[in-house]
Amino acid sequence: GWFLPQFTSISAVWTSVRAMTWVEVAVLGVAALWNLATYQFLMMLTTPGLTFRQATVSTEATTAVSNTVVGGAAISLGLTYAMNTSWGFSRSRTSVSLLISGLWNNFAKLALPVLALVLLAFTGTPTTGRVVGGLLGVLALVAAVVALGMLLRSEAAAARIGNGAARAATAIRRMFGRGPATGWDRATVKFRGRTILLLRARWHWITLATLVSHLSLFLVLLLALRFVGVSADQVSIAEALAVFAFARLLTAIPFTPGGLGVIELALITGLSTAGGPRALVAAAVLIFRALTFVLPIPIGLGTYVFWRRNRSWRREPNTAPRTELVPESVP
Repeated sequence: GWFLPQFTSISAVWTSVRAMTWVEVAVLGVAALWNLATYQFLMMLTTPGLTFRQATVSTEATTAVSNTVVGGAAISLGLTYAMNTSWGFSRSRTSVSLLISGLWNNFAKLALPVLALVLLAFTGTPTTGRVVGGLLGVLALVAAVVALGMLLRSEAAAARIGNGAARAATAIRRMFGRGPATGWDRATVKFRGRTILLLRARWHWITLATLVSHLSLFLVLLLALRFVGVSADQVSIAEALAVFAFARLLTAIPFTPGGLGVIELALITGLSTAGGPRALVAAAVLIFRALTFVLPIPIGLGTYVFWRRNRSWRREPNTAPRTELVPESVP
C-alpha cells in the first residue's frame, strides 16, 4: 500500500473489495484468465509451429521474471531464447517473433491513447494535456512505422544495418581480444526476408491479436472499477481507457519491474481526477494489479519449473515443426 498515501486508507479499500458479490468475483476471475491466455495468441502467430501449451509456458514464465526482477525484461528475452531453443526453434525464428511482437505491442501502446481521445471527442471535451499526449502518440507511432519500413525497405539497406552492427560488435570484441564479427550482413538480409514473409502472411492476425490482448487487459480494469462501485457517470469507458492508455505508455520505459508503483500511481491519480471516488478507485486498481501483475508470478514460477523438468517437448536444434504460411513459408 506504499503508493496509496493521500488517496485513501487501506481499510476503506478492503471494505470496497469485500462488498463485491461472488458473481462479480467469478467474472473478474474469468476475465483475468482470459487476459493471461491472450498473450499466447501473439506468440503463436509470430512463431509458426509454436503450440498453445508451449506459448503458455513461455509467456507466463517470462512475465513472472519481468514482474519480479530488476532488469527482468532483458532476462526474460534470454529465457525466451532458451525455451524456444530447447523446443527446436532456431534463434533467428525466435528473433523474428520477438521483434514483431515487441513492435506491435509498442504500436498498440502508442495507438491506444489516440483511440481514447477519439472516443472522448464524441463523449466530452478532452483536456489540453490529453490532446498533446495524443498528438505525441501519433508522432511516435508514425516514426516507429517509418523506422520499420526503412529496415525492411531493401536487402541493401538491411545489409548496411548488419555491417554497421558488425563494426560496433567488432570494436567491442577487440577489447576482449576476440576476432572480428563477420557474416552479419547476410544474417540481417535473411532476417529481413523472414520478417517480410511473416508479416505478409499474418500482419492482420498479428494486429488483431495485439489489440485483443491490450483491450482484454483494459477489460479487467473496467470490470474492477464497476464492481467496486465506480459508475459510468463518475468515470466513463472513454475516460477509463484514456487513463489506462496513458498509464501503459509509462511501461515503455521500465523504471521498475512490471511498472510496479508507477502504474498504480498513474491509474489512481488519473481515475480520481476523472471523477472516481478515491477509495473506490484505489480498490479497483489494487484488484486490477493483483489479477494482472501478482497472479502471473506464481503461475510463471510453476511454468518455469515445468519447463525445467519436462523433457517430452525437447527437440534437437532447428527441428521444430514449420507451419506453412500464405503465400510463402518462413524458411
